[in-house]
Amino acid sequence: MTTAAQQPEKAVTITPQVLDYVRSQLPPFTDVQRELIDATLALGEVAEMQVPPEQGALITLLARLTNARVAVEVGTFTGYSTLALAEGVGPGGRVITCDVTDRWAGIASAAWTAAGVADRVELLLGPAAETLRTLPEEPFIDLAFLDADKVGYLGYWEELVPRLRPNGLIVADNVLYAGEAASPGAEGNARAIREFNEHVRRDDRVESVLLTVADGVTLARRKDREER
Repeated sequence: MTTAAQQPEKAVTITPQVLDYVRSQLPPFTDVQRELIDATLALGEVAEMQVPPEQGALITLLARLTNARVAVEVGTFTGYSTLALAEGVGPGGRVITCDVTDRWAGIASAAWTAAGVADRVELLLGPAAETLRTLPEEPFIDLAFLDADKVGYLGYWEELVPRLRPNGLIVADNVLYAGEAASPGAEGNARAIREFNEHVRRDDRVESVLLTVADGVTLARRKDREER
């Protein structure tokens, strides 16, 4: 039997030159995006929590491709991915974003206001698992973006999937965890991500693919009942 490891290798090593080229193919930054990136970088090391621009563009594109009107995000930070979702759902759409702290809410809300999307965004503060349990239980989410504490991913997944409409999409970030999740001996956050990935792969409610975008991105579509 042919294994995945025996398939032709077409992966590209992402050198700084390749990454610069990839980003040169993105739509130009808006003034708001550029200012938000700068404001986040000014925070220091914590800025690494912001999604890279190619991932933000992907989130917007996925929202538009799926005609998403309601998006739920777990992990707001300074609001760059929230902004990407809000642009994707368009006027009249809704983004519910969950964070455990309001530490960076001022930066985020200023960006949303400047971009003219603040009326589409609802920031809910508190432990995300508890916040998600307060949402309607019927399937109403078109697109969910998961980018928060890694040990919480499994719990967030179980709250999100039942609330996802058929053909709705979950996008999970950091599913490679700097490559550490590929190791059977992974520990800590990498172990949590590895266990999450295995759970997603075995979940017959969805079909999924793990992509080597940024730090790894999983796309998971909720199946129709007839497909299960």
